Amino acid sequence: MVSTKGRYALRVMIDLAQNGGDKYIPLKDIAERQEISKKYLEIIAKEMVVGGLIVGASGKGGGYKLCRDPKDYSVGEILHLMEGTLSPVACVAANDNDCPRKGFCKTLPMWIEYDNMSREFFYGKKLSDLL
Repeated sequence: MVSTKGRYALRVMIDLAQNGGDKYIPLKDIAERQEISKKYLEIIAKEMVVGGLIVGASGKGGGYKLCRDPKDYSVGEILHLMEGTLSPVACVAANDNDCPRKGFCKTLPMWIEYDNMSREFFYGKKLSDLL
């Protein structure tokens, strides 16, 4: 399940794409438009800067803006940064997770198929598709 952190990160990215362009947008403006706590958005924005999705500038005229064109962001990369794995079960989440039932698990192929479908969906969807 995608948490509020992931959903709000998508909303921030959409807001920046619609309102920013080449200029920095103050977080308070995004918070007001999106009706999200500025304090919570500060946490999200910091993670997004560290993850390379957005850049920030402080001082007069500061705020946040996208690093790339909206068509160059996938929804999958945004969600992955904010949520970690989106895999439905632990045995599919990491390649190094060695499940003792792996060799005879009847449900593993289904979980792998579901994981591949959701990965293709989210990584195939671009930020520009949401605008």
